[in-house]
Formats: sequence, structure tokens, C-alpha cells
Amino acid sequence: MALLVLAIFMLAMTGRASCTWCVCKEMSDSVLQQTLDYACGAGADCGPVHQNGPCFQPNTVRAHCNYAVNSYFQRKGQAQGTCDFKGTATVSASDPSINGCSYPSSVSAAGTSTTPTP
Repeated sequence: MALLVLAIFMLAMTGRASCTWCVCKEMSDSVLQQTLDYACGAGADCGPVHQNGPCFQPNTVRAHCNYAVNSYFQRKGQAQGTCDFKGTATVSASDPSINGCSYPSSVSAAGTSTTPTP
């Protein structure tokens, strides 16, 4: 029994430690739009949230902000402070991916380019 509990504990700890995302906090659309604009202009891959992109839907400022800040966070190697955005975003252990839109959870999945996507 103790071995089973230990195995479950180890699996739980492994799952939590391996993936981290950055998401926008519940705030006004105008504040989140500023965060979205900053992230896209500072190196996030925002192509997927453009119209007809795989992450355009849901077409909300918060959903697009979530994708942009996470892309920025991953491209910066999840470095401390890269998921703050003046207090508008936070680190999460819950995968925010939805409806065929996969959020990167690592630098390798996010790519390493820091060139903004128009």
C-alpha cells in the first residue's frame, strides 16, 4: 500500500513540475489589450490569434491575451518575471489550451525566435 501511495505521489509531482503556462488575470479588456499589444510587440508569436489562425476563437481579448503572454513567457525560457506584465498575468499549472488551440508549455514548443509576427 505504501508503495502505491508513493507511486501516485511521484506521478503527481512529476505532472506539476513539467508544464507551466502564463495566463492573463481577470481584468478589463482595455488593460488586457495593452498587455496583448506589449507581448506581441516584444517577441510573442501572435500569428495563431490572428483571424483564421488556429487560436483566433474564442475571439475575445482575454483569450488572445492568454495566448500572447504564454508565447512570450515560453520564448523567454520561463525566466522569472517574464509572466508578470505589470501584474496582469500569472503562472499557471493548468493547461489553458482550448478548441484545437494548443498553448506551448516549453521553449522548444514555442520556438526561439524573438522577432514579432505582424
